[in-house]
Amino acid sequence: MLTGLAMVVALTAPSRRSFAQVETANGVEVEKDLALVRRNLRAEKKKILAENVPLTETEATKFWPVYDQYAADMSKHYDEFYALIKEYAANQKTLTDEQAISILKKWSAIQVDVAQTRQKWVPLIEKVIPGRKAAHFFQIDRRLYALMDLQVASQVPLVIQ
Repeated sequence: MLTGLAMVVALTAPSRRSFAQVETANGVEVEKDLALVRRNLRAEKKKILAENVPLTETEATKFWPVYDQYAADMSKHYDEFYALIKEYAANQKTLTDEQAISILKKWSAIQVDVAQTRQKWVPLIEKVIPGRKAAHFFQIDRRLYALMDLQVASQVPLVIQ
């Protein structure tokens, strides 16, 4: 089991209320909750990776700068994802069919971009750490992103029929 994973689950929960319960016209509360989720996960992510991906000193010296570039790349996609969540939260009570499809298409495109970014970084990570460690890193990394996705999904209400 991943060391620190339970801590991330606890830390990333913005509150007991869902984004649907936020009644602000400008989405300030949604923005605040999303920022809290992201900040808490980012603060703990590197620590969890360091605890769970055993690297020699030489490997670590090569790996962490590459990881920081990878994380910055992934962050761009998650910036788009959070902007989409904010768009949905701001309009969820008055969402038209067209808006719903537009958001769905944007979300799907972001998912493809995330997968392509991971695919792009596999050989770059593999150049700085051995294959098994690279695979282990990506497994843990994916679980951490899945946790983040789950936290957000649990707070975002389903589209009202």
